[in-house]
This record gives sequence, structure tokens and C-alpha cells, in this order.
Amino acid sequence: MTKHAPLVLSGMQPTNTLHLGNYLGALKNWVKIQHEMPCLYCVVDMHALTQESGYAVPNAISQAIREVAAAYIASGVDPARAVLFNQSQVPEHAELAWIFNCVARLGWLDRMTQFKEKSGKHKERASVGLYTYPVLMAADILVYKATHVPVGEDQRQHLELTRDIAQKFNNDFGVPDFFPSPEPVITGAATRVMSLRDGTKKMSKTDESDYSRINLTDDADTIAQKIRKAKTDPNPLPDSEKGLEGRPEAENLLNIYAALADEPRGHVIARFAGQSFSTFKSELADLAVEKLTPIAAEMRGLLADPAGVDRILKLGAEKAREIAAPIMADVKRIVGLVA
Repeated sequence: MTKHAPLVLSGMQPTNTLHLGNYLGALKNWVKIQHEMPCLYCVVDMHALTQESGYAVPNAISQAIREVAAAYIASGVDPARAVLFNQSQVPEHAELAWIFNCVARLGWLDRMTQFKEKSGKHKERASVGLYTYPVLMAADILVYKATHVPVGEDQRQHLELTRDIAQKFNNDFGVPDFFPSPEPVITGAATRVMSLRDGTKKMSKTDESDYSRINLTDDADTIAQKIRKAKTDPNPLPDSEKGLEGRPEAENLLNIYAALADEPRGHVIARFAGQSFSTFKSELADLAVEKLTPIAAEMRGLLADPAGVDRILKLGAEKAREIAAPIMADVKRIVGLVA
């Protein structure tokens, strides 16, 4: 049994506009979790620099940080309840990442599938930052001794690396249980929302087609149009879970409805069994508009006062540093950087 008090840490990159997948797969669950245990929600702006576009337009990053923070708040994250900040304002993240670079092993990083996917055929042209991205992620989590991390399936491998780094640090320096082994938190009916144009691919901020996703900034007409144009198959909706086999687009749209309505998917299938997609899409569009347009409106209000968003992030960073600084001081003592 761990001696560490429960603490949640999670974050998103400020690259491109957040979308329905980010909301259903993460933000909606963050809002619930903030009422269950202490939470820190971070805009991971340092991670954004691993993308070629991330460091090319500095002013764009600053605006993107505000937009992501506004999306957090508009979705229901309460800065008075959860600590909301951007990563670069807490220097302990970078300090611990360097120490973890000296703890982690090349073989561990060579197994990270996301690096292989993102670097493609030209691994030698990828940045060192992209390669060591998972080490910085480990520092993001462990600099607060976070015990729980809401992650998507695509980040589970990185969380396993975090656990390996924590264990090796504890063993190497003879400090059993100094760092916890954080647990993944994966919840909800639509933790992995797929593209509206291809039910076999994850909904992505970087997909060339804007019709592949519903952005959190989309207005009601745009949301309805994207759902109407979403790819389906020629058959009516199934009457059972088994009937979804081999029908990824039908499964995706039913998952989205279930998650937005907070209903079990089985109930949704029973309600729409045998109906046409046109009928179902009309219902789904109404539901999506009802749930998402207030978020877009709240985001617009927040972004109309950028200084106000900056103040929230600054206060959050101060609170985050109150947790991180003593832990980082202990780390420096443990590794011998200070007496």
C-alpha cells in the first residue's frame, strides 16, 4: 500500500483547437475527478515545442495556451477547486526531466511506439525533444508525486515508462517509495473518439479535413453539418452490441451519443435499433449542439479577457510550485546536487 496521498495530474498540448475527442476523452472526466480528489491540470506548452510548428511562431503558442486554458474552464474545470497552470511556468518540470534523462535508458525510449509513428521513416531528422518527450512527461507527473493520471490508450505506454523511471530512481538512490507508481485513469463511454470521416482512425487536431472532427469552438450550424456529413454505412442501426462488429462508424457515433448523454451505450442502441442513420444523426446533432455550444460561448467570453486567463494561469503556477519546489529540493539532496 502506497503512503502517497491521492493526487491527479493531467494535461494537453496547446497545439491546434481542442475537439470533441479531447472533451469526451479527457475534459469531461477531469470535471468529475476534480470533485473526488486533488487535481492539477496543466497546459503542457513545453511539449508543444517538440512539433516543428511549436517553436516557429512564439506568439501563436502564447495564444494557444490561453485557448486551451479557456477550453478547460469552459468545459467545467474549476480553478478554485483544481490547480490550472501552464507547464513552462513551473521550472521544476524541466529540472526533474534532466535528472530523469540520466535515470532512463535508451532501450526504454527505443520501445516507445509514438516516437516511431511521429518520426516516420526519417528518425534521424526528429528532434531530441520528441525522442525524450516521455521523460518530460514522467517529470510532469512525478514532480508532484501524482498517483493518478487520466490518459488515453495512446499514452498508456508513456505512463508505464513513468513507473519504470520512478522505480529505478527509488532503487538507484536507496529511497524506497520516494516516488509513487502512478496509476492510469481511463473512464467513460467514449474515451477514444474516432474520426467522423473514418471510424478506424482517432479524431485528431491535425487531420487535414475539418469535417473529421467537431472543434470546441464550432457553432451550432457547423456542429450539425459535420454530424450530418459524418461517414456511415448503408445498414440501419443495430439492435445489439454484437451488431456493431465490423461497423466502426456506427460504433463511433453511438459511443459519442452515449458519452454526451451520460447513458450506457446499450441503452442508446436499444432506443435507436433499426432506425436509419438520418434519424439518429438528427438526434445526435441536437444533443451535440445542446452540450457543446455553451462551451464555445464560454470560451469566447474568457478569451475576450486574455489578461484574466493569464492571471488564472499565474495563480495556478504559484500553487503548483508550492507542491513541486519542496519535492525538487528533496530530489537534489538525494542525488547529491546539494548537501
